[in-house]
Amino acid sequence: MKFIYFNDTGRRVAVHPATFSDGCIGSREPIQPLEQRLFELPDGTFPMVKMWDNGEIGLSILITPMKEAE
Repeated sequence: MKFIYFNDTGRRVAVHPATFSDGCIGSREPIQPLEQRLFELPDGTFPMVKMWDNGEIGLSILITPMKEAE
């Protein structure tokens, strides 16, 4: 599955390293304002997305591949 994140926050968004621990593929570079980023997830999954503000460090995003409940 392909998932596109569009950064409309006006701030740089860091991609949490755990994003890539369950088979998600994409660039690890921070996502700049108004930039789109493609993430590829394993087949049969959908993205769960969490974003948070680390104060002075900035915004972070975590994308976790989730399997559909049968």
